[in-house]
Amino acid sequence: MNDLGQDLELRLVRYFTVVAAHQHFGRAAADLHVAQPALSRQIQRLEKYLGTRLLDRTPQGTRLTPAGRTFLPQAQALLRAARQAELAVREQARTERITIGYVEDLVITDAVRELRRRHPDAEIATRHLSCRDVGALSDKRVDALIARTPLPLAADNVSTTPLYEEPRMLVVPRGHPWADRVSVTAEELADEEEAPCAFETADWTSYRILGAGVPPMESYEDKLELVASGGAIAVLPVGDRRSSLRPDLVTVPIEGAPPSQVVLVCRKGDPNPMIRNLGLAAKAVLARRGADTG
Repeated sequence: MNDLGQDLELRLVRYFTVVAAHQHFGRAAADLHVAQPALSRQIQRLEKYLGTRLLDRTPQGTRLTPAGRTFLPQAQALLRAARQAELAVREQARTERITIGYVEDLVITDAVRELRRRHPDAEIATRHLSCRDVGALSDKRVDALIARTPLPLAADNVSTTPLYEEPRMLVVPRGHPWADRVSVTAEELADEEEAPCAFETADWTSYRILGAGVPPMESYEDKLELVASGGAIAVLPVGDRRSSLRPDLVTVPIEGAPPSQVVLVCRKGDPNPMIRNLGLAAKAVLARRGADTG
């Protein structure tokens, strides 16, 4: 007669399979690191639960009864299924984790909020990166990066997913001849001399500083300060609102300029499923931003 109201314990099932494998209580107890009398009691509990004897003691050790031979393959399958379920859950917990890098002017709050809504149990972290953090993706400080193209990353090492595009705008100081224009053309800007700035190769937003004799600089604030002082003009994506915080700067739409593209980048071959999930969430919400600025 079994233990009514109680479920079959996997621990007892495992004890039974070990005894069946050794065909000896003493050796099975040593393998399980339990006392032999305690192991005998646990096997008796299992037999009581199932309502039949599973093992017979012999002078040579232990042998399976007909019921034991029937139960053994089922017990082994039960333990395998339990192990597979445990591994699946652990793998799910391990892979539902992502750190998202984002750069400079980009605001990814909507995408992160949507990702958390879709995957409430996932561990989702964000990390702000400057243009000098070029190794954050390759050295695995972040799992994915949302940034503007072009990126200072080898194309063979990364996978890139376009999210949305934005037009570009011209930023000039108040009083500049173009400050009151409704728009300027890309052809007009072609006559301006582009500054030979070293930071252009590492500037993830691919902003352009136009002007003669402009010294190299890394800080975005220094660039705006230079523009405000009349030493240069700048080409920025319209989604970057930071220049509008300065009353001494004016933005002018540019006609015929290639758009700025925002992309999701990850390491090529990365199996983390949360990267794809991020791409789906980001496309769902950030694409609207491109439509709003188009």
